[in-house]
Amino acid sequence: MAIGPTNVSIASLFSPETAGMIVRDVRLPRVIAAALVGCALAVAGTAMQGLFKNSMADPYIIGTSTGGSLGATLSIVFLAGAGLPVLAFAGAAITTFAVYTIARQGGKIPVETLLLSGVALSMLLSAFLSFLMYTSGRSLHQIMFWLMGGFWNVAWDDVFIAILIPIGCVAIYLYARDINIISLGEEDAIHLGVNVERLKRILLFASASLTGIAVSIAGAIGFIGLITPHVMRLIVGPDHRILFPAAALAGGILLVWSDTLARTFANDMPVGIITACFGAPFFIYLLRSRMRA
Repeated sequence: MAIGPTNVSIASLFSPETAGMIVRDVRLPRVIAAALVGCALAVAGTAMQGLFKNSMADPYIIGTSTGGSLGATLSIVFLAGAGLPVLAFAGAAITTFAVYTIARQGGKIPVETLLLSGVALSMLLSAFLSFLMYTSGRSLHQIMFWLMGGFWNVAWDDVFIAILIPIGCVAIYLYARDINIISLGEEDAIHLGVNVERLKRILLFASASLTGIAVSIAGAIGFIGLITPHVMRLIVGPDHRILFPAAALAGGILLVWSDTLARTFANDMPVGIITACFGAPFFIYLLRSRMRA
């Protein structure tokens, strides 16, 4: 909180002067929101990678982010930004429900069908999003900044929304043991008493909820849910009972420092650009590693 274009003392938090206002009303909610959003994306990414048994899965793989972005864009274009968090979350939730409905076959959800359904629906929503951007006129600049992801407009109201994130993280953590078991294979998990299809539904909607909340607060910030689980898995191992809290902590730290870097040295550049700069090369590294394996 003390670091920024203007360095201030943490002691000024309780000061009525300008420095106190900077820390209390601008930087403190921004830091808290960045930590919670990073936590949400990391936990959702860990759950998705455990569910799909694929280290390259992340919260955006089933179109949740695209749905949230479309909802936010509708708010900007037609409502001048009113109700943006609500519409962004609604877009993410509706997209997830649509993907789930399309992929469901006879009461079961094949993972491959789920992934393909998410990709197809995401492409369709991206077309709608591009159309809105093309016809948005003067709102295009605001839409572009929001899609890049950032915390420059975060206020205490957004922090109150982000309080829901720890609840979702705890809900997912309660199924850490079942995720460990499902990693052995679905048939083995069924024999060990795990309701696999129910677990898929819970993880899918809980992860989508976390991603939807994150998108509604900060826009589309990529790669946090991809990088953090993979790195922490190398450090603490594959046990999700340890991996979930480790990834949550690391995701929060990573996004807070990325945002601090953006507002201190990059003229408050959208933090999504910062995360993409080190996230994309890491994704290529993962892809090459899997090809060699």
